[in-house]
Amino acid sequence: MTTKATQSNEPVGRFLGWLGRRNSRGASPEGGDAPPDVGGARSFARQVRYELAASITSFLVDNDLDVSPANLLLAHSAFSGRNPRLAGQIAAQAQSADGINQKWLNELGEEDRGLPDRVELDRLMARLETNIEAFQANTKEARTVTSDYGSELEQHVVDLEQLQKTGRIVSSLADLAKVMLDRTRKAEDDMRKSEDEAKALRRSLDRAKRDAELDYLTGLPNRRAFEILLERHYKEARAAVEPLSIAFCDIDEFKKVNDLHGHEAGDRVIKAIADTLARISNDHCHVARHGGEEFVMLFRGLTPTQAAEKLDDAREALADRRLINRKTDEPFGQITFSGGVADVFGYGDTRAALKAADAALYKAKAGGRNRIEIADPA
Repeated sequence: MTTKATQSNEPVGRFLGWLGRRNSRGASPEGGDAPPDVGGARSFARQVRYELAASITSFLVDNDLDVSPANLLLAHSAFSGRNPRLAGQIAAQAQSADGINQKWLNELGEEDRGLPDRVELDRLMARLETNIEAFQANTKEARTVTSDYGSELEQHVVDLEQLQKTGRIVSSLADLAKVMLDRTRKAEDDMRKSEDEAKALRRSLDRAKRDAELDYLTGLPNRRAFEILLERHYKEARAAVEPLSIAFCDIDEFKKVNDLHGHEAGDRVIKAIADTLARISNDHCHVARHGGEEFVMLFRGLTPTQAAEKLDDAREALADRRLINRKTDEPFGQITFSGGVADVFGYGDTRAALKAADAALYKAKAGGRNRIEIADPA
């Protein structure tokens, strides 16, 4: 008897066969013969491809994910070793209570969209900056030289034109000098335009770098920008012997908002909470969107208790509000968030502190939501 599950797995089986997936003994999942082992580097490379294809396929099928180009690209980046950070994110999510699903993978893909390799992007930006600086310096120097040459040549032209009795040769030299002067002036104008274009290119590069570190929905710094900020403040606070606290915040029951009001309304709720958290930020308190409905905050000069009190004030202010869906005039009901705070210097490194704050957040969720918890010391 053919069950529904068997029928649904038939396309998957055909897909696995197309990929050429093989088990560790070289046999195909359908029981067919493995390709002959020709030995040497070629055989090893082929086996590596089989294992990569098997890993990608298992990841998609085992987690009930779509076999889509976007999912295949993400899986390939993670399992081929091209994007270790992505592989770490997938491994961490697989161990979490929520596990891996298509919604989470879509958000992950959206976060890394257009930036498959941050290290390579930084390297290219650095090279472009160096080239722009060199180009600006060269054009400025060349323009100065041609300007000085043009001024001196212009004076010689005037002197030659005043010598009426020098004959035809001097007259020809004067005409030639005029031509050279015109060409010099044109070259100077061209160099000035090139220098202006280089300045415009630098402004565009600076703007692109800022955009690469901003969350498109909330206007807050994104996860990448926050990680850079965290490392800087970690070094500065440690040198100054100042307290440094970190917090994770997550919107409570956000899925209900999306299910009842739609994703567009959900985006407005995210924006509202981002604005609430941004109001308590300053030069020593930074907030960023970590992804989805989750935010991360850094408190310089505040102990975990002080940071938790400040965050709790924001939580209470939001809980007292009654947000309305402007599109339908229907109330969202009470919108709240939960938070977890940790002492950055209470752990071995910043990553351990982030994990501790995340664990405190889940403790707040488990404790009834709409509350702030402080992580236990390491």
